[in-house]
Order: sequence, then C-alpha cells, then structure tokens
Amino acid sequence: TEALDRFFYKPRFSPDGREIYAAFENDGEQPLVAVNVDTGARRDVIAGELAVFDFDIHPSGVVAAQVGRADLPDEIFVSSGAAPAQITRTNEAALKDVTLAKPFTAKFNSRDGTGVEAFFYRPTTGRAKKAPAILRIHGGPTSQFDFSFDAYAQLYAANGYAVVMVNPRGSTGYGTNFAAAIYADWGNKDFDDVMAGVDHAVAIGLADPQRLGVGGWSYGGILTNYVVTKTDRFDAAVTGASEFNYLANYGHDIYQREYEIELGLPWEGENRAIWERISPFNSIDEVTTPTLVIGGAEDWNVPILNSEQIYQILKRRGVPTGLVVYPDEDHSIDRPSFYKDRFERYLGWYHKYLK
Repeated sequence: TEALDRFFYKPRFSPDGREIYAAFENDGEQPLVAVNVDTGARRDVIAGELAVFDFDIHPSGVVAAQVGRADLPDEIFVSSGAAPAQITRTNEAALKDVTLAKPFTAKFNSRDGTGVEAFFYRPTTGRAKKAPAILRIHGGPTSQFDFSFDAYAQLYAANGYAVVMVNPRGSTGYGTNFAAAIYADWGNKDFDDVMAGVDHAVAIGLADPQRLGVGGWSYGGILTNYVVTKTDRFDAAVTGASEFNYLANYGHDIYQREYEIELGLPWEGENRAIWERISPFNSIDEVTTPTLVIGGAEDWNVPILNSEQIYQILKRRGVPTGLVVYPDEDHSIDRPSFYKDRFERYLGWYHKYLK
C-alpha cells in the first residue's frame, strides 16, 4: 500500500482473520509483522537484527518461524507474544569452535547525494584495519542484504578479508522509488552506490584501497561486469551466472517478456540503443581486472553463453581470466561437491590477487 511501501513475503491471515502476518523487507531488516485489516496498524511479532524467512501460525496464535541472524544460521523460533524462543539448535555443535563475524551497518551518500546503506564485516583473522576487502554484490537486483546468516561473508571474513555489502538503488527494502531508480538504466546509479560503499570502507580504515576484490552472482555478477568495465580500482573479480550481451540473449533466456516491458523490443525505434547501452559487452575493452567467470551449463535464467563470451574476450585481450562451467547445473549451483568447489575457487582467485 502507499502507507506501507515495502516488499512482503508469504502473507497470511491470523486465526481470527483480523490481522495479516507477513515477513517484509525494511531498511536491511526482515521482521515478521502483523497488520490490522481494519486500521492498517502494524505491530512487530519477531523483529530486530535478524531475518524471518518462513513462518506458520497455530490456531492458538502461537507463531513458529524460520529465523536467521548474522551470527546464527537459520533455526526455528517460537513466539507466543513474549520474546521469541529458539527451539532448534541444528548447527550448534558444528559452530562451537567457529568464530563468526558480526556486521555493522552505516549510511552514506552516493555520488549524487542519494543516501545508501551497507553492511560491513571485519575479518576474524589477520588485520582488523586496512584489510584486503571484497565488495560482495547481491542478486536481483530486487533483493537486499540483511541481518541473515551470509555464508559468503563469513567465509571471506574467516580468511582475512573485510567484506562490503551495499544495498544500492534497485534493492528492495527501501521503498518503490529506490527500487525503481535503475529501471532501464542498469549499471549507473547502482554502480555509483556500491563504489560509495567501498569509499566508505576505505575512509573508516576498514579496507586497504590497494587490495580490493569484487564479485557477485546473477545480477550481482552483472553489476560486477559493470564495475570492471567502469573502473580499474579492483585487483580481482569473480562474476557468476551473469548477463553480458543482452541482444545475444534475446529469445534465449526466461526474462524475455520482462526485458521487452522494461527495455522495449530491440529492433524498434531507439530501443536498440538502450539494449546496447546496458550491455557490458560494449565496454569490455576497458577491463584490466583479473576476472574469474563461473556458471551452470543448464542455466536458463542467464544462459552460459554470457560467461563463455566474457572469458573468450578477456582471454583474447590478455587479461588474466578463468572459466568454470558446472555440468547439469542451472542458475543455482546445488550439488554439494560443486558448491564446495565454487567457494574454494572464489578464495583461490582472491588469495592469488589480493594477498
């Protein structure tokens, strides 16, 4: 609604029908709330520096929810009106001797003065100040970083890296206008926003400006492609399941209808210029950053031809690069052995160029 300008997850009625329960994204948090059907009044059910991903409501009104925190992989919590109680401890034994990083947030201005928020992780090993740093970019772009458990950030922090996780324009959680700010204009305002996050990390002494990495998956990989075509500040990049040449993708991926709505038909009028403008392909000659390219062979969200093109062009130009294609995998890499391999390759690439 206009009064509650946020993205909701899994709304459902309370047992008495007087409220609608839902998880919703709100300024980097994802609480469970209840909204009164008659008045629109909202109350927190489970809230704070956490993220609620799923829930159910007993006829008595007791709520069970899947809840994660930055220092706690998802567990089940129960709330009956008081503070929620954790009732599962699935990973307690596995994490007993593991030091987990806890992020802090900060707000800062992007290049045009727009306020932006980011999550910052300090390394749990190595240097706490001026550490090698990784700009981790989320997918979507309509999603947000929040206080949930982030395995990537924890992995990087445990290996001596500071981690910068910006919610740039295009992200949900900050209102419709913020999310729509990059409509048909990808890789500009959001690029400025993530770079402002890096600048902030450098300014507060967290990140070493001479040892910077960048990476992401899906739209996170797409924005990584924009980053390395627009700046040479990064010493290593990992782009996963990313788009690269939008004209080449026409009719080949599952987002054709969405692209036509947002960008127009590429052969009509001035639309071709829009499709060309948003394609990192057209600025690939600017890339000097060593870039690892990863994808799934059966990806129909973002076809693997994008990864193959990036690799071939960088290889031809003499830019350090590598290509990893996981067989029988789609947009997400689900096989445990491949999942582990992907993490190892991330670390190997960043270690090679940032350590």
